[in-house]
Amino acid sequence: MPSRAANYPALSEEAFMARASARLEEVYGSRRDEIMRRLMTLLMHQRSALDTLPRPTWSERDQILITYGDTIIDGERPPLEVMDDFLATRLNGTFSGLHILPFFPWSSDDGFSVIHYREVNPKLGDWQDIRRLASRVDLMVDLVINHVSRDSLWFIDYLSGTQPGRDYFIEMDPETDLSMVTRPRNSPLLVPVSTRRGTRHLWATFSEDQIDLNFANPDVLLEFIGILLYYVQQGARIIRLDAITYLWKEVGTPCVHLPQTHAIVRLLRAILDFMAPGTLLITETNVPHQENMSYFGLERLAPEPQAEGHDDESPSMPDEAHMIYQFTLPPLLVHTLTSGDATTLADWARSLPTLPPGCTYFNFTASHDGIGVRALEGLLPSHELEIMLELMHRFGGYVSMKTNADGSDSPYEINITYYDAMKGTRRGADAWQVERFLCSQNLMLALQGIPGVYFHSLTATLNDHGGVERSGKLRSINRRRWPKEELDELIDSRSTPTREAFTSLKRRLNIRANEPCFHPEAGQRVLDTPPGIFAIERGPLANGRRLLAIYNISDTRQPLEIDELNGGEWYDVLKDGKRWSPHPDERDILRPYRSLWLVQP
Repeated sequence: MPSRAANYPALSEEAFMARASARLEEVYGSRRDEIMRRLMTLLMHQRSALDTLPRPTWSERDQILITYGDTIIDGERPPLEVMDDFLATRLNGTFSGLHILPFFPWSSDDGFSVIHYREVNPKLGDWQDIRRLASRVDLMVDLVINHVSRDSLWFIDYLSGTQPGRDYFIEMDPETDLSMVTRPRNSPLLVPVSTRRGTRHLWATFSEDQIDLNFANPDVLLEFIGILLYYVQQGARIIRLDAITYLWKEVGTPCVHLPQTHAIVRLLRAILDFMAPGTLLITETNVPHQENMSYFGLERLAPEPQAEGHDDESPSMPDEAHMIYQFTLPPLLVHTLTSGDATTLADWARSLPTLPPGCTYFNFTASHDGIGVRALEGLLPSHELEIMLELMHRFGGYVSMKTNADGSDSPYEINITYYDAMKGTRRGADAWQVERFLCSQNLMLALQGIPGVYFHSLTATLNDHGGVERSGKLRSINRRRWPKEELDELIDSRSTPTREAFTSLKRRLNIRANEPCFHPEAGQRVLDTPPGIFAIERGPLANGRRLLAIYNISDTRQPLEIDELNGGEWYDVLKDGKRWSPHPDERDILRPYRSLWLVQP
């Protein structure tokens, strides 16, 4: 396991009960005491099976690989076993963590329509395979909490009118005015279902196969708390709350980010801090930037609810997510590197608040989903967004749409591999694709937070149009399954983009993991540069060490007009720590898409 800087404090039973009671009152009001008794019974029953000793939080060594369980296929071998071998032989020590996307039995959406939450899909392997991976790296597991498959036992209970599933879903009169509800898709919000009681209409945010669960019923919440603790027992170190934005529904509101949703996230955080301190909670909220930031709960930093007889009024630690996805970064980097102008990126990075200890960003450029564009609302003018969307079409991508309150459609995400998103600039495709792509990854790796690298970025995967044709789903363009023999050949062959991306990213990740200026809580400052350059300072640390990460984000040579370079000697950690000095023929000039990581000890 990777070493980390400091332990995260455990939550005492007394403090937990005060905090949990307050959260339950926010959600369920007068039913608080009854639900609290049931919660404590559940927790005490589970506690003996958990490691309750505090574990360290994070350090510069933390970097996470994102993958499906069956991204690599090797004959009849269980894919989870194949992935374990790949980590051991190809990536030994490179990643501290692994996010295996939903590995449960599922019916659609490549895993996010879960049938059985406590089972491993037998096509992938079994719990022993999961535990083996968890012993090698910090394991991130999805808690798919907003919705469930129509093939689940809960839904079968609902159809027959039996418990417990009978009251697990949200029935709605189809005549109800739901125009205020924020829609992430253009599918109908209500799905007609034939039951023994006749046709009912159920809430389904994402698809007719993903039926939303009713958290106004506390039985549903307690069910998921049990599932959460089961994942921790199996070795999960990081819990990802999928689609948490939409959890609580209230007619007459947008049904996103409601106070009850935040209260439930804070309750889950308190449970982890009490039952398995050091287990991290990350929220997946693909929404505009400021809305995403709300899941840190920073605006609520105030004295903690205290048990009776305690008068401590010291300010509390952040009590919501440990990490949030930096959803603004993927589309903003596409804009930056295809336009050759870092102005918007620099302005956005300057706007990021200083986070207190115990909070950090999860930085990424690509994931199993598309490149969401909602996070750019308020940051990028509409005409600039249109230029980017048209360019992604030219590079072989698609655009998925969502339905707005007025019935119109608008872009929701770009479906394209990140490597092909870097195929060229606004002038079209060019010869700089590999260099441009690696610049995007190097830039992401240097930003404050913990980096996540999608497997298909590691392998510079091309758009999988065949996968789209087979599945009928646009997101399949970025979800290729690699035959192991083919992948091995591309990695081991000379002069393939896969080999260049894999070896270059592996080297940079290993350098990053040994540079203390990349600790998630090391300071970050955006430097003043010309539009063709983006540069940040990380640090200074307590010992004075600082790092400058400098990038030419354009396809032309750029002047190194950065005042900070004039003070003292700098050493290039990307060049084995050698003293940095510009080439005599290129003094004060940075070549297209070149990256510098310069340290001053």
